[in-house]
Amino acid sequence: MLQLRSFVFLVAAVFGSVSAQTSGTTVTTDSLSASRQVGPSANLVIANKVVSPDGFTRLATLVNGIFPGPIIRAQKDATFSLNVEDRLTNGALDLGTSIHWHGLFQHHTNFVDGPAFVTQCPLIPNENFLYSFQAKGQTGTYWYHSHFKNQYCDGLRGALIIDDPNDPQQHLYDVDNAATVITLADWYHYLSTQAPAIPAFNATLINGKGRFLGGPQADFAFINVKQGVRYRFRLVSISCDPSFTFSIDNHTMTVIEVEGTNVQPLLVDSIRIFAGQRYSVVVKADQPINNYWLRALPITAGGGNTGFSGGINVGVFHYDDAPEAPPTTDPAVNVPVSVKPLVETDLHPLVPTPVPGNPTPGGADININLDVILNFTEFMFDINGTPFRPPTVPVLLQILSGAKTASQLVPAGSIYGLEPNKSVELTIPGGAVGGPHPVHLHGHNFHVVRSAGNPSYNFVNPVIRDVVTIGDAGDNVTIRFFTDNPGPWFFHCHIDWHLSAGFAVVFAEDVPDVPTQDITNDAWSALCPAFNKFINGTS
Repeated sequence: MLQLRSFVFLVAAVFGSVSAQTSGTTVTTDSLSASRQVGPSANLVIANKVVSPDGFTRLATLVNGIFPGPIIRAQKDATFSLNVEDRLTNGALDLGTSIHWHGLFQHHTNFVDGPAFVTQCPLIPNENFLYSFQAKGQTGTYWYHSHFKNQYCDGLRGALIIDDPNDPQQHLYDVDNAATVITLADWYHYLSTQAPAIPAFNATLINGKGRFLGGPQADFAFINVKQGVRYRFRLVSISCDPSFTFSIDNHTMTVIEVEGTNVQPLLVDSIRIFAGQRYSVVVKADQPINNYWLRALPITAGGGNTGFSGGINVGVFHYDDAPEAPPTTDPAVNVPVSVKPLVETDLHPLVPTPVPGNPTPGGADININLDVILNFTEFMFDINGTPFRPPTVPVLLQILSGAKTASQLVPAGSIYGLEPNKSVELTIPGGAVGGPHPVHLHGHNFHVVRSAGNPSYNFVNPVIRDVVTIGDAGDNVTIRFFTDNPGPWFFHCHIDWHLSAGFAVVFAEDVPDVPTQDITNDAWSALCPAFNKFINGTS
């Protein structure tokens, strides 16, 4: 039986009295410099390293020795050639690895999508694997992370950007570079392999820097701006668990992109961003030259690590010519109140995009309800009565080995067959313990025709994205997509502890055409034999 790694509904652990102060910190102003950017061709070395981003020392699993991992950046329609090298050596952490390129459709390249035991076997130590693919037509803000067990919670995560040389919103901003990528992460003082039954994170890291309650005066992340300039900030939640409410004191933000889709500009002053979600926002540095608090307030079902006492959950929005120091104000005092928070139903695509199917609930060719509950007997999440347990043979390999229908695939009860060229409607009622749960679909993005917190439907111009929160009890979040991408595609909660506790299914799309549409290679075919020898101790 798999243990529930988190259904965070109990009160999180108390981390001691507040002692860290906001003064006396060492200023580091290279928030994410160009030296931390690679691609679209690169070697990504996965190795263990001892780090202390919040002042607490622990072993981590990193890409090229840094957290977050290097930004992978490319131009539209470029070919990615990402050679992943498994150089993991410390058996206290997972030694295998696989990488998912979150938000990229992998049309005709399902075999490099990355989720272990869905589309591939993991790499083993001293093994390399070349993830080579194109993201035809896709632009915008994405990310990458380990998709093996809970490994990305140990540090294997970073941003991925695809630039559009003809960006229709380019007139709205002046600067868009490595230094304007902002990652938000939860950080743990224990290894994912040693996590308690209900994990609780210890710190919020903004671009890899932050503090924890009772901890030392670790460096803040500094986001540097010049007065009068307009910046496109790419906000990326690389979280394993909490959502964050993001804001910048005294500044508003204009949302222009959501997870690879340009949207009609929307003015807000705060954004609640869930695990796996991304937004591009334009911020004009139009305030007096000074330093301002940049906030990422975490929200989990169990609370804990909230507020801003002692300088937790904040970074510094630093104007050129201001003192190279944090603001002199206490971030926990006179916290600004949001008057224009982002509401998902206010987001609309910049370019009209028809919603697949008929404009009525249940009006798709294929309509599936996914009822999620926590099974307290097994401490697993059941979807329609079945928790996802990874098979020993990847689903893609099962198809390539002769399975002709979804009913022939395992794990039984977790595979849903989808015919090609059909509209699909998924309804996912909210309210499961440990929520609200953000769910992610591989291989597609989708129209959110009914959002959390809203009983109405929008079949005209709803937001298009690839991660959506299913909300709370009484919500019935509904999404639509079209089956034009053969392959087995994972659908799961992006609270990583919940995924490992069974909150997932696989959509086996157009199974008969997969062997001719998703052509693998010899290196991929060698992964499973090598992994099986490794886990059996015969390699």
